[in-house]
Amino acid sequence: MNIHSQKIYDTIVVGAGISGLSAAYHLKKFSPKAEFLVLEGRDNFGGTWDFFKYPGIRSDSDMHTLGFSFKPWNSRKFIADGPAIMGYLDETIEENNLKDLIKFNMHIESASWNSVDSLWELSINNKKLNKLEIIKTKFIQMCAGYYSYKSGHKPIFKGSEDFVGQIIHPQEWNSTIDYENKKVAVIGSGATAVTLVPQIAKKASHVTMIQRSPTYIASVPSKYKILHLLNYISPKFGYKIIRFTNILRQRRIYRRARRSPELVKDYLLGLVRDELPDFDIEKHFTPTYNPWEQRLCLAPDSDFFESINQKRVSVETETIDSFSEKGVQLDSGKLIEADIIVTATGIKLQNFGGIRIFVDENEIDISKSFIYKSMMYTQIPNFINTFGYINASWTLKADLTSKYACRLINFMDDNNYAKCLPEAPEDLEETKGFLDDFSSGYVRRAASITVKQGNKKPWVNYQDYLKDWFDVKFGKMEEIFDVLQTWQEKSNNLVTGSAIKSGHFIPEENPMETARQIIEFFT
Repeated sequence: MNIHSQKIYDTIVVGAGISGLSAAYHLKKFSPKAEFLVLEGRDNFGGTWDFFKYPGIRSDSDMHTLGFSFKPWNSRKFIADGPAIMGYLDETIEENNLKDLIKFNMHIESASWNSVDSLWELSINNKKLNKLEIIKTKFIQMCAGYYSYKSGHKPIFKGSEDFVGQIIHPQEWNSTIDYENKKVAVIGSGATAVTLVPQIAKKASHVTMIQRSPTYIASVPSKYKILHLLNYISPKFGYKIIRFTNILRQRRIYRRARRSPELVKDYLLGLVRDELPDFDIEKHFTPTYNPWEQRLCLAPDSDFFESINQKRVSVETETIDSFSEKGVQLDSGKLIEADIIVTATGIKLQNFGGIRIFVDENEIDISKSFIYKSMMYTQIPNFINTFGYINASWTLKADLTSKYACRLINFMDDNNYAKCLPEAPEDLEETKGFLDDFSSGYVRRAASITVKQGNKKPWVNYQDYLKDWFDVKFGKMEEIFDVLQTWQEKSNNLVTGSAIKSGHFIPEENPMETARQIIEFFT
């Protein structure tokens, strides 16, 4: 398929990771008239799962919720590594004939909206051909993720130039890094460090995890003992039951942690004591924050704790003074000798893959926008952004966002609408954002670029899949109609209220259709 600069697409999907593939599948299935492309800035699909190459890269979410709603995950092992996830995504592309819709090495520099013709103009660096291309589209579905691929967060450590070994951030890991029989220091205590440490320990002579403060780590089995038997009865039915069971479990754990943090804290620390009965749990595994103020780290099959018990891994909870020729110097004066230092110090959040967004030649500062239905913005027309859950699997929200985008695109097409833009009501008040209680460093560092949240529905990001599912599927159509009608009034192109009755929406007065879709969801 050739890309013609004069062609106008119905929508462009930005990114070919999990979110972009979800968007592409749903557009093909539910918006068959829409002409679209998926533009990926890198040379392969997969996003995070293709980008990170460090040992043991895996998901902290079970594959029955990280997997798509439309494609069952049939392996008994539900905590999957990067290669297994990439295989799953490859199958998704092949089974749904998405390959020809994805264009790689298409790095979008900017997206500019023109209100005169109600179109987006994308300025694209075709990295393969080394030339600039322009693509026009009526709509944008942003699926570019939430962090920078250019660089991770790299604090400056005094004396780093003196270290004679190799210093590597996990985002820059490659196959040439040889850690076999070497002493490795891993700085950090988040999900990356907890994943990386036990894997490196299998070959390294010793690994020391240096953490400024502890995080909550819970051991989980990587395979189902009983639930997986449902797949043998019916793969499709079993997948949906397991998926819904895990959704409820995630929701219950998160809500319990928010309501009764001390109880959950005592429970989690009790599990760690069982794993490490002779260890100083108070010093090394008791965080200063409450459970689920940061994501809970998982240790599949107790791999992290087992590596400590085998004396292949040690933990140092202390601040760093400097790097030296031989390793890492702690503030206490202790030297952690190392041949390799891994700085698992986090990511850099960014909006929209770093793409600059302009509306009528004015560059948008997203921190001045309110978020609508946790996917649209008050300053940006004809634009949906996918941002997953912080307390559950990313894909749950990606699938919901993709479905909503199809409904909106179909509705606009059926009723000849050219523009849609959420407009905040005059009485809307800014309230604490959904990330404000999340204490992770990468979140706190990005506070200045975070979108605003309102004090009432639909301007609130609930971070609750069940609420979002019912809202996206069965929410009041007047809300989206009001958004669209506002634009029509401005252009003196009013339509009658009957446009609300689009067949792509579920009429509230049709309880049988509502019941049918609920039954379909569970079965």
